[in-house]
Amino acid sequence: MLENVLSRKNASIKTKITVKTLLSVGLIALAVVLPQIVHLALGQPGGVQLLPMYLPVLIGGCLLGWRWALAVGALSPVVSYLLTSMMGEAMPALPRLPFMIAELAVFALVSGLFSKKIYQNGLWAFPAVILAQLAGRAVFLGLVAIFQSVTPFTVEMIWSQILTGWVGLAIQAVIVPLLIIGLRAILVNDHD
Repeated sequence: MLENVLSRKNASIKTKITVKTLLSVGLIALAVVLPQIVHLALGQPGGVQLLPMYLPVLIGGCLLGWRWALAVGALSPVVSYLLTSMMGEAMPALPRLPFMIAELAVFALVSGLFSKKIYQNGLWAFPAVILAQLAGRAVFLGLVAIFQSVTPFTVEMIWSQILTGWVGLAIQAVIVPLLIIGLRAILVNDHD
């Protein structure tokens, strides 16, 4: 969506790259900070239930398109892991990290594929988010099924976590599209 907005405003390539870079860095920072806040307030079960790292990645997909969002999705868990490791408690834990990188990359890719449609009509944010969530969770579960012999995770364990996280997914399936629709209303003047 943002690419279309910037093109409509005749922004230079340098401006487009600067805006997308700043937004990407901000979303990655939010993906690191939000889980810390949720874990402080609600503990580890709150993180499993609300899935706070997913929120900025889904926003990034809808706004940035799949290329830039893919970087946000893949880098968010890596940056979080590196920074929180230095503070003594890695989030996500190292065994979960590769699975989350894949899952969030899929979240970003799928929601990002809808970016141009969202620019045309903000209601496309709803299927973008829901399909991204379904695809990302399926990839996580599928990878665990494939690699369960060499990972501490089982399909049953991850399925249980998916069921626990449905509340967070449901909240995000409403909040993210409404936020994107609101931003679209501000950034896109349909009467031009």
